[in-house]
Amino acid sequence: MHGKGPWPGRDSELNPPVTDNKKNILSEEAFLILHSGEIPEVAYHGSIHYLTEDPEGPLLNIGPQDLISLEKAVVQRYRAIILRDVTSENRDRSIYRGLKRCAANWKRLVSFSDKRSTDISSIRKEVTDALKDFLRQEIMDVSSGKRKTCINCTYSVLTEFAYSLGLSRDDLPAKERIEGLRELFFCNSEIED
Repeated sequence: MHGKGPWPGRDSELNPPVTDNKKNILSEEAFLILHSGEIPEVAYHGSIHYLTEDPEGPLLNIGPQDLISLEKAVVQRYRAIILRDVTSENRDRSIYRGLKRCAANWKRLVSFSDKRSTDISSIRKEVTDALKDFLRQEIMDVSSGKRKTCINCTYSVLTEFAYSLGLSRDDLPAKERIEGLRELFFCNSEIED
């Protein structure tokens, strides 16, 4: 991507070489993406705009290689927020957004990584294991009366999410157990299958 202006690098002895400045700026932007909000891809596109087109930005000329650190930050941010929402210990914390948001963020991560041919197989495994543990814990806690469910999506959204992770029905807790708790799971009248 070409910036709209020259990048001042070695014009003065006070400035380090262009590549060092550029690396530092890209590193700062990756840090901001890694600590961005709920949709890191928005922060990614904002960073690209700032870096290349914003009159108050550095107006860098950046190529695909320059974007790698930003793309890795997007993937890691998605990983963090997805795992947050399939961690049982987070269910009662204000940071928790639920399985519905988790499934949506997984779709966003897959779409982002597919466009860039990024390997997310290790994250897929991590999320898969976390989802199975989460569902086991949720079923156990709700069945025993310890808590009301925090599952805020339909069974079809849940299974679609599980299938997109590579799980089959056999990998999930028994359908009968989930269906038996269906009224507990889906007590919100706004949730429809």
